[in-house]
Amino acid sequence: MVIASPIVLDATIASAVRIKGAEAANVPPGFMRFYIEADVEALIRGPGAIPPRVGYVLDAPVGPAGRAPRYRKARVLLFARPVPGDPTQIQLTGPNSQRAFDPELDSLTRRISRELVSPDAPPVVTGVGNAFHVAGSLPGEGETQVFLTTQDNRPVSLNILRRPGEEPRWAVALSEIVDDSAGPPQRDTLLWYRLACALPRALPARSTQALEPADAAIAQQDYRFVLQQLGPCRRAPTSAY
Repeated sequence: MVIASPIVLDATIASAVRIKGAEAANVPPGFMRFYIEADVEALIRGPGAIPPRVGYVLDAPVGPAGRAPRYRKARVLLFARPVPGDPTQIQLTGPNSQRAFDPELDSLTRRISRELVSPDAPPVVTGVGNAFHVAGSLPGEGETQVFLTTQDNRPVSLNILRRPGEEPRWAVALSEIVDDSAGPPQRDTLLWYRLACALPRALPARSTQALEPADAAIAQQDYRFVLQQLGPCRRAPTSAY
């Protein structure tokens, strides 16, 4: 949501007016449409200055017993895009783009926003290139390297090291030089997201076509190990208004 939203705000709702009639004709069943004005507490991400109060349209689920939800004075995180020609208006980028404020979500949102604009932000991963495996001198010892393709052609590789009697160790390299001190990305970082949400569930056959069958099988096994360590790409349940 941070990536898709040029504007991210910490705000407090000042007013919420229900929209009815023709302007609400396409509201999904079980939802109500509101025009909301919110006071900006902080600009977390944005192209520049933003007015102290912004307005936007929200389709919200109907409350218990068909009652309208109450929003006034609620603190929220807003994920939005600007409305051309009107700096006082924003457009939410999708469903659940108004989130109930939560300190943990706020901290994560701010961290990802900083990572996105960092000069060394990880590239967008688009797929898997070639994979190689080199057996070691001992049975069960070896190293696998999987090269990834990226949107801007920056180098990224996965490196898996196996030693007899030990748990495999893996790391991700963001340059052509593999740093022996590097390790896996931390969970819920931008690099973790780029990998967990973009990598295919198995190595493509073309990635291992130059390998002997035994080495190709180990490379596939090592790749699956990396996917298991990354965990699934899924949105954590977060309360939304």
